[in-house]
Amino acid sequence: MGEQETEVKFFVRDLKKVELRLLELKAQLIQPRVHEINFRYDLPDGSMRSSGHVLRIRQDAVATITYKGPSDLVDGVFSRTELETQIGDFETMHKILIALGYVKILTYEKFRAVYEIDGYHIMLDELPYGDFVEVEGADGAGIREMSKRLELNIEAAVGAGYARIFEDYNARHGRASSDLTFDALRGKVPSPEELNIRAAD
Repeated sequence: MGEQETEVKFFVRDLKKVELRLLELKAQLIQPRVHEINFRYDLPDGSMRSSGHVLRIRQDAVATITYKGPSDLVDGVFSRTELETQIGDFETMHKILIALGYVKILTYEKFRAVYEIDGYHIMLDELPYGDFVEVEGADGAGIREMSKRLELNIEAAVGAGYARIFEDYNARHGRASSDLTFDALRGKVPSPEELNIRAAD
């Protein structure tokens, strides 16, 4: 999608139903379901997080490094600068960032499959606290229309990123910060109400 990320996120109760709808619409599977691990970084003073900047490395089928700028949220659709490129080795890149003075502030993981239809990318995400769908495209109006074709309620769009949802939940409930991993949340998965999200399907 170039150097601009424009997307909307939805919490869903039935991810398989969304996938079946994608197949009905003749969407193409461009990335089979894969486990994804992410390390997110900040400067020691926390200035990147507080100003909305994101620096992360991700390992799935390949390793990548990503920068994201602050996001604008208009009618439930996020838009922000995104720069991403593949790297040769995940662990070595982590060591480089630490050596440069960055601090790893969060480890988070998910399973993700990606479909493409009419120039839009549809991500089916399984996170430790629930299942989500991301719809990414060139513009907000088209994303809203694609969401409608997927039978997802745009009014229920999630107004924050996955990490922020978790951070806000921890803050509201007086929980100590922890990594967003399946092991960390095993047996204590928060409810949608506790996460302050609602289903779009």
